[in-house]
Amino acid sequence: MVFSADDWQAIRLTLELAALTTLLLLIVATPLAWWLARSPSPWRAPVSALVTLPLVLPPTVLGFYLLVLMGPNGWLGQLTQALGWGLLSFSFTGLLIGSVVFSLPFAVQPLQHAFESLGARPLEVAATLRARPLDAFFTVALPQAKGGVLTAAILSFAHTVGEFGVVLMIGGNIPGQTRVVSTQIYGHVEAMEYTQAHWLAGGMVLFSFAVLLVLAGLRRGRDRVMP
Repeated sequence: MVFSADDWQAIRLTLELAALTTLLLLIVATPLAWWLARSPSPWRAPVSALVTLPLVLPPTVLGFYLLVLMGPNGWLGQLTQALGWGLLSFSFTGLLIGSVVFSLPFAVQPLQHAFESLGARPLEVAATLRARPLDAFFTVALPQAKGGVLTAAILSFAHTVGEFGVVLMIGGNIPGQTRVVSTQIYGHVEAMEYTQAHWLAGGMVLFSFAVLLVLAGLRRGRDRVMP
């Protein structure tokens, strides 16, 4: 057998984590990207920098501070303990929170660029037809930004699948709970099980290559429809 039972368990957990992260990111990132694309607020630049921060921070630094935040002395850790939920560190829920934070710019930036490229004209036309701002967003802006939504979803999913540093800092490497493909590969290498590591790593390479092909296809499709 190419993959062991532990490998399949790590693959299943990785796909579950990536799917949930992508769903949460689209819910969170869409209104945030809309605000960043349209707002004249002086807070726009600091918020944009904060959203982009995971792109330049080492994953271990981000993971460390999230671990402290979720720990027994962090305000989030104290809150979850007071609510009877226990600590989120070294749990799937904590891993999910870390993944959402770490992949946030991969969802926000494509959406923001898509919203900015719309311009003001479509919304002005919707306003002349007495469409409320919320109706105009869902019936005009969001459908026209579907390319950005799809790109954000693909990038968020792929980036979550490839996480390592943040995953290891927040979740450790607990089988069935926080052990994903990247940490499973790490475990195989530590145990000098290079054949198993090759199969998983090769699968990651093929997956990443397929994602890049899909994104290139989407870009060509958008270029063809642009006037």
